[in-house]
Amino acid sequence: MLAPKKIKHRKWQRTDQIRGKATRMNYLAFGQFGLKAMTAGWVSSRQIESARRVMTRYVAKGGKIWIRIFPDKPMTIKGSETPMGKGKGAVDYYVATVKAGTVLFEISGISRESAQSAMNMSAYKLPIKAKFIEKVSVNQ
Repeated sequence: MLAPKKIKHRKWQRTDQIRGKATRMNYLAFGQFGLKAMTAGWVSSRQIESARRVMTRYVAKGGKIWIRIFPDKPMTIKGSETPMGKGKGAVDYYVATVKAGTVLFEISGISRESAQSAMNMSAYKLPIKAKFIEKVSVNQ
């Protein structure tokens, strides 16, 4: 699973909500087809890995997959039946903060139909709404 090798601060403060739309990573940069987030949220490293496995089955040996998000925000959890106080819990997993409009995954080297079915199946694995997008070519 994805996790940062080194971080500046071991535990981060949580924010209430993710505001605004994505102004970066909001277009297809590498592949022909992609999966774009329609809502904001946190995507854990387990969810990213689960979506990647689904896409890999569809791609087989023909195409290439790019993961455009990386989980770098540590999420802490306190042990069960721990009394109030006693400090913040230990880091349990990492999440990627995703704004609406962010491109999550990209695929190239396979047909449109198989790419669309792969992206739709991987969208089921994510906690946010996402849609299939494709790069439009301008022929003059």
